[in-house]
Amino acid sequence: MPKITLEVSEELSQQLAQVGDRLPELLALSLQQPPVPAQVYRYILDFLASNPTPEQIAEFKPTPEMQERLRTLLARSHAGKLTPTELKELDEYERIEHLVGMIKAGNLSYLTS
Repeated sequence: MPKITLEVSEELSQQLAQVGDRLPELLALSLQQPPVPAQVYRYILDFLASNPTPEQIAEFKPTPEMQERLRTLLARSHAGKLTPTELKELDEYERIEHLVGMIKAGNLSYLTS
C-alpha cells in the first residue's frame, strides 16, 4: 500500500490522531463529490421546506444557472463529448427532474399536504 507524508499544523495533527485507523476511510469519503453541486440540492430542499402552495409547486423551476448547466451537458451529450463525471451529473439532473415532475403531478402528495 502506498504511503503519503503530509505536513500539517499541530492542531490538525491532534485531530487526526483522534481519528485513528479511520483516516483512510474519512479521506476517501471527503474526496467523493456529489454528482451536482450541493447548492442544487439545497435550492430544492429549501423550496420544499417552505411549505409551497400547489401553485408554487406548479411554477417551480430550476435556477437560470442550473438551466444553463443542463443545456451545456445536453449539448455535450449530443456531441458525444461527455466525460464520465459529466455523465453522472447529467444522470443526477434527470433524477431530480423526475422527482420534481412527480411532485408536480401530485404523486408525492405527502410532501405537499
